[in-house]
Amino acid sequence: MSTYETIKTLCKERGIAVTALEKELGFGRGSIGKLRNSQTSAERLQKIADYFNVTVDYLVNGSDASSLTPKDNRDIAKDLDNIMEKLTAGEDGPASYNGEELSPDAAELFRDELEIALKRLKIINKEKYTPKKYKK
Repeated sequence: MSTYETIKTLCKERGIAVTALEKELGFGRGSIGKLRNSQTSAERLQKIADYFNVTVDYLVNGSDASSLTPKDNRDIAKDLDNIMEKLTAGEDGPASYNGEELSPDAAELFRDELEIALKRLKIINKEKYTPKKYKK
C-alpha cells in the first residue's frame, strides 16, 4: 500500500475527507495527493502522522517497522551516520544541489529522508531475501 493509500484509509476510518485533512493541517489543496508520486517533506509526513497518532513508518510502509529488529535499527543508524559523515566531510567536494552548497537545514532534511528510505529498503530486502522457512 502506498503512503497516499495509507493516509486515505486513515481518513476513511476517521470519517474525514483528504481535503479536510489538508485544510486542518494547513496544507495547500492537493498536497496530500502529491504523495502518489512520493513528493513531500519529512515535516509534512510527521504532521500527518501526529494528526493520526501513528508513526511516519506506518504512513510510509503500512506498518510500524515492527519487522525491524534492534540490530536492523543499529545497522541503519550506522549506515546513516557513515553517509552523513562523508557528505559533511566534503572529501569529494562540498555537497551541493544545482551548484549551491547544502545548508545545515537542508542536510538535516536530507538525513531524515534518507533514514526513511533506508528503513523502507531494509524491510523490502528482508521480505525479498528471507527464505520462506524463516518467515513467520
